[in-house]
Amino acid sequence: GKNEYDLLVIGGGSGGLACAKEAAQFGRKVAVLDYVEPSPQGTTWGLGGTCVNVGCIPKKLMHQAALLGSALKDAQHYGWNISQPVHHTWFVMAQAVQNYVKSLNWGHRVQLQDKKVKYFNMKGSFSDPHTVRGLTKAGKETIVTADNIVIATGGRPKYPTHIAGAPEYGITSDDLFWLKESPGKTLPSFILYVSLECAGFLTGIGLDTTVMMRSIPLRGFDQASTESYISKNKQICFPTQQQMASLVTEHMESYGTKFLKRCFPTKVEKLKSNRLQVTWKNTDLNTEETDSFDTVMWAVGRAPDTKTLNLERVGVKTNSETGKIIVDASEATSVPHIYAIGDITEGRPELTPTAIAAGKLLAQRLFGQSSELMDYDNVPTTVFTPLEYGCVGLSEEAAVQCHGSDHIEVYHAYYKPLEFTVAERDATQCYMKMVCLRGREQRILGLHFIGPNAGEVIQGFALGIKCGATYPQLMKTIGIHPTCAEEVTKLHITKLSGLDATVTGC
Repeated sequence: GKNEYDLLVIGGGSGGLACAKEAAQFGRKVAVLDYVEPSPQGTTWGLGGTCVNVGCIPKKLMHQAALLGSALKDAQHYGWNISQPVHHTWFVMAQAVQNYVKSLNWGHRVQLQDKKVKYFNMKGSFSDPHTVRGLTKAGKETIVTADNIVIATGGRPKYPTHIAGAPEYGITSDDLFWLKESPGKTLPSFILYVSLECAGFLTGIGLDTTVMMRSIPLRGFDQASTESYISKNKQICFPTQQQMASLVTEHMESYGTKFLKRCFPTKVEKLKSNRLQVTWKNTDLNTEETDSFDTVMWAVGRAPDTKTLNLERVGVKTNSETGKIIVDASEATSVPHIYAIGDITEGRPELTPTAIAAGKLLAQRLFGQSSELMDYDNVPTTVFTPLEYGCVGLSEEAAVQCHGSDHIEVYHAYYKPLEFTVAERDATQCYMKMVCLRGREQRILGLHFIGPNAGEVIQGFALGIKCGATYPQLMKTIGIHPTCAEEVTKLHITKLSGLDATVTGC
């Protein structure tokens, strides 16, 4: 018989909702299934997915709370009389952030209703390629059939189950943003970007925060070090180890965050005082060490939320190592009329804007006679650490791997934001790097920026790089004075990559 819906979306996150609402614009009959499985600590939330509830939105708001704390210190240098010491109240911040998130949850439900998209608060699993079985929290079953099905269930944080006590006593970012009381002395463990972002705002609001890192910080971001080069007996006076990722953590250390480097936890125990005693191995010293914390937060990556989907029953292929769904350029899976978008898909950036764009374009191809595919190249992003790190395009390592070191030119420089001067703030880690193809055109392959409002800066330059901007074009661009973004238009210090050339601007 005829299927009930033209499109069924499983997953009510950013990508799934965008796809559903776009399809409804074409007058199609659309439904969305969404269900939030409680975290091991029992945390749940509403419609909107990771970004709205336990990701970008609450993270940026708490990051802003920390920035305001820094601004209070700066304000005294600008003549503001502020009583010392200042205190931060977690409950007030958390309640305000959580109330805003709840308003977004409600807003998404209203939008679906306005667009006549049917919303099922149910956990979905495939019965056959056109049929999904929905199950409510109370166990009530609903069968939904659709001509086209989009999987957009995203991912959930992983737990290091090999560490004794980790699931029982630790939390993840799924829990942190919904805490009613201050997490107190906190140990974010493992060095993914979410760990640094959370550690940054926890330190910024005055909490004792220690990050445990086994290896390099911000894996996947730019790690290349720019060393001292010599040309025609003239030394270019750059300090060594100008790594974007390392500069971020160096600033955090100067900002007050403590780091346990080359260490990994082995067990977590709950003391009679309700504090958590963590035991870890220091690989440099080959010693075992312990300390107690109020909160331990795991940041070991995210796993695709596919366990209950019953994908194998309908033949949707996944990567056996990552568990992510394999899709082609049109977001199609191995099964006709079943698609997947967002964090759940193999080889895609785990970013909200890409999921939204991919979802809209998919709906337009399905119902709007469009043939436009999602372009995943040169997608900008930012890590919201106390000193933000924004980037677009290739890292230096990736550029060398793609084009070879002899075909890459790297421009880079330190700078000092004007707002840091009166406040006497340290600008040691304010730094930028531009990776270009060598040659006459010098097309920009990547731009990396560490400094205040890095996300706003990179967003502007991302358009130019998407349009194929070149280094000479950038040098002809007049900067807005006096801004941090202006400094990018003045990049003139170059890393020679071993070739003999005249160098200026030391």
